[in-house]
Amino acid sequence: AGLSCADVLTRAGVRSHVFDKHEEIGGLLTFGIPEFKLEKSVVKKRRKVLEEMGVKFFLGKEIGTDISFKDIYKDYDAVFLGMGTYTSLEGGFKGEKLLNVHKAIDYLVESNKKLLGINQKKDSFIDLKGKDVVILGGGDTAMDCNRTAIRQGAKSVTCIYRRDEDNMPGSRKEVINAKEEGVNFVFNSQPIEILGNDKVEAIKTISTRLADPDHNGRRVPIPITNSEKIFNADAVIVAFGFRASPPNWAEDYSINLKQNGLVDVDCHDELDFQTTNPKIFSGGDMVRGSDLVVTAVWEGREAAKSIIKYVHD
Repeated sequence: AGLSCADVLTRAGVRSHVFDKHEEIGGLLTFGIPEFKLEKSVVKKRRKVLEEMGVKFFLGKEIGTDISFKDIYKDYDAVFLGMGTYTSLEGGFKGEKLLNVHKAIDYLVESNKKLLGINQKKDSFIDLKGKDVVILGGGDTAMDCNRTAIRQGAKSVTCIYRRDEDNMPGSRKEVINAKEEGVNFVFNSQPIEILGNDKVEAIKTISTRLADPDHNGRRVPIPITNSEKIFNADAVIVAFGFRASPPNWAEDYSINLKQNGLVDVDCHDELDFQTTNPKIFSGGDMVRGSDLVVTAVWEGREAAKSIIKYVHD
């Protein structure tokens, strides 16, 4: 979203600077999506093009830590927030804090950093070579974890999902690819506990049946009594999706958030993607929740059009 916004602004003659906490541009394009789905050379080429157009990047700079938002707000005529949703959802069951239980985003980011040769914190890389791995979840992030573990040389990869295959949120193509690469899928199975003393040793699940759809139109998984199973595991990756992770300074700048933590941009009739602070705009996942890359691109571009009107008025 941020890159698309900067692209449109620059083409319209509006100087734009991009601040990113990572050492390379692209956000989840670079650090969340595996190389086998998106070659990182594509993002690097886009950086070169944008820099030649006049976009200036400040990388490895986290707003609120390395640079205060107060300085950003003071120094610029308008601000676009495209900071995504990085707070991982948890299952809420016993054992999630055991050693070798990892969040999907941590696993994918550190894997991509190693691939890119970016300096990592000590012991941050999660190597699943030779391990029995269980992935929890049925979305595209879970599929990325499945296929990354296979490429790392995991001894086995089992993907456990609480609904059936027809009700998986992940891409059909991704599921087929994962199966072809050797991932074992266990459907209608809900995790209820991760077992182990100091580190994960196994995961306990219970079988489910699907009831009628809920208010979101998705069939509800109902646990079946006395159907527990145990799956041995050396490592578990939790891929249940992401929720809003708004910055802690949002309220200080009158940026209204919805009840679910997403940024409210439905407050103006004239300028799309303008927040309740007229100088601040937002788009992408932090506005609509975890979604597709193309959606973020479109919202970044549309926000840029509004920013152009705002700074020229």
